[in-house]
Amino acid sequence: MAEGHTKLNGPDLAQGVASSDLPDGGKLVGHCRGEQVLLVRREAEVFAIGATCTHYGGPLVDGLVVEDTVRCPWHHACFDLHTGEALRAPAFNPLVCWSVEQRHDRIFVGEKRKRAVLKQRDEGSGQVPEKIVIVGGGAAGFAAVEKLRHEHYQRNIVMLSNDEAPPVDRPSLSKDYLAGKAPEGSIPLRGENFYSNNDIDLRLNVNVASIDALSGEVVLADGARIPYDRLLLATGSEPVRLTIPGADQPHVHSLRSFADCKAIIERAATGRRAVVLGASFIGLEVAAALRSRDIEVHVVAPDKRPMERVLGPQMGDFIRALHEENGVVFHLEDTASSIDNSEVKLSSGNTLTADFVVAGIGVRPRIRLAEKAGLIVDRGVVVNAFLETSAPDIFAAGDIARWPDPHSGEKIRVEHWVVAEMQGQTAALNMLGRREKFVAVPFFWSQHYDVPINYVGHAEQWDEIAVDGDIGAKDCLVRFKRAGRTLAVASIFRDIESLKAEVEMEHQLTAVKS
Repeated sequence: MAEGHTKLNGPDLAQGVASSDLPDGGKLVGHCRGEQVLLVRREAEVFAIGATCTHYGGPLVDGLVVEDTVRCPWHHACFDLHTGEALRAPAFNPLVCWSVEQRHDRIFVGEKRKRAVLKQRDEGSGQVPEKIVIVGGGAAGFAAVEKLRHEHYQRNIVMLSNDEAPPVDRPSLSKDYLAGKAPEGSIPLRGENFYSNNDIDLRLNVNVASIDALSGEVVLADGARIPYDRLLLATGSEPVRLTIPGADQPHVHSLRSFADCKAIIERAATGRRAVVLGASFIGLEVAAALRSRDIEVHVVAPDKRPMERVLGPQMGDFIRALHEENGVVFHLEDTASSIDNSEVKLSSGNTLTADFVVAGIGVRPRIRLAEKAGLIVDRGVVVNAFLETSAPDIFAAGDIARWPDPHSGEKIRVEHWVVAEMQGQTAALNMLGRREKFVAVPFFWSQHYDVPINYVGHAEQWDEIAVDGDIGAKDCLVRFKRAGRTLAVASIFRDIESLKAEVEMEHQLTAVKS
């Protein structure tokens, strides 16, 4: 949209607003020279920053101010009020900052401030590696290379990916892009020139055969060897493949890569009936996206309720009802037994007509390289609080990493996009010798039609579910507790409370440390 036609909200901040309009801790949206600006007061200081999150455009005025930061209400990105820097994934781009002047009991916004250049850290300590190799082109791998260059690491980076596309915004593949609501240009995490401009040796369609930890080399499938001083394993997960008759047919799809998503969209252009196998987050997000394309959707799953294992029975019943209201037909406590050209046969004996099939029956961590390298694995690659594996100079992050979670007191592995990005950032710092523990509270979001579900924390088991609000009315905060302690919180349209729950969990950790 042309700038001249953009609707601007709030007062003209260049003309000033009364100081009384912005109390301590308050936020106010206005505009300055054609751009939306958010004012935030922290005691005597007033900050002027971009009004929308640089991730998906969430309104920061609806977010939470925590000390000298503001957190996005949608997906919990965090920004520095002083500099605008994106401090936490899923945002990577900084906010614009403006100068602020307070005079005569009024606040005036002036010119945009030049971005402060981060000082390059001293690399003379001997800890900084000459060459870093990253295996994996997903969330963790991308976040690591972005962080390395952001921290002014200027030496060699090689990024190896077996995908045909550079790193993409994978959450959108099962949500907005699949639904036809996001343009293709929004899917790459960075433009084509990012990697060459930042001297990142990104190699696509590359298969890694093994890791020689003794010599410090990555061995490719073609026999080539790439030396490393620090290595990050960020190989992610792969879809569990169907093993039933007919599963290898071209109209049977899984969804993991950009190419997978494009193939499903191509099928949806001509097909009218789809069968989705699996009532997981991915399976039901796919179902919702296909319904937005007016595809008839049947969901087949062995579960009694969708997502009950993660969200409990009440939320499971709500999610089923939500999808049924939007036309999805469920076949629960059932599985597919075979697939032919136009039908899916079920174990119950029923038969469903299908122009195409999408299998979302789960994923498994890609840990074969770690196993071959002799690293310690336990349903994932075991790492310490610094994301170091059992081998010197080898780190792991993302879906494959099983780390000591300080919040639950357990070693956990999660398959969440934001967690993978945050771990990639922490691993990058630690490969540079910083020694920063990964202590972030896990977070993920899911989208079903117009209903977002935010989830903070991690609860594999609970003995109590406490519901504040009304799940059916799409207005609730659901706490998952064990022995009276809240381990995780799911919410629908309770953004501020979700953010406060995240901060509360962080403060609990701080209290334990002290």
